[in-house]
Amino acid sequence: MGTLSKGILGGFSGTVGPVIGGTWKGIPYMRSRPAKRSGKFSTEQLEQQMKFSIIVHFLQAVTGVIDVGFKNFANGMTAFNSAFSYNIKNGITGISPDFEVDYAKVLLSRGDLPNAIAPAATTTGNKVFFTWTDNSGMAKALSTDNSILVVYCKEMGASIFTYTGPQRSAASAQLDVSSFAHQTVETWIAFISEDGSEVSNSLYTGELVIA
Repeated sequence: MGTLSKGILGGFSGTVGPVIGGTWKGIPYMRSRPAKRSGKFSTEQLEQQMKFSIIVHFLQAVTGVIDVGFKNFANGMTAFNSAFSYNIKNGITGISPDFEVDYAKVLLSRGDLPNAIAPAATTTGNKVFFTWTDNSGMAKALSTDNSILVVYCKEMGASIFTYTGPQRSAASAQLDVSSFAHQTVETWIAFISEDGSEVSNSLYTGELVIA
């Protein structure tokens, strides 16, 4: 049963006939009730469900980065949903049923701020070292931009990251990843302006094996 909140022409919550009402971020909405499914899923639907599951599992492990990295593209949706929309279209590789994340193509952040030149990641012991060429002064790039550093371990379904890493002018940074010992990890770098208003597209800096 639905509940009218502002008369017959106002918003309502719950179900009224074939329509469901509610609010999201204070905005009233209506949508049709989902039809009951009859029959089996098509091959295309099953493939889309597999892709959906793969991307959601990955993004859940890097949600803290996504919340910062996609906030400028979260128009009328959450940052997570914006990242999901981009990455399910661009970040999957393989042939059914062997789909997997294409780490070189996913984005963990998205924006107009320039990333660094020639970023790279290496590992020694329990640390990942990031290096890049300082390109302060190129377009919006400033020496005070902070680095966003991300290390993701698929086997553990977890990530280690910072979005307040060393500034662009430092040209190097490191993350302690001792909790990923003996694991294979994927790495990315991005930059965020000092006031947090601008962010760059993330760049994949490769796969590493932690000692």
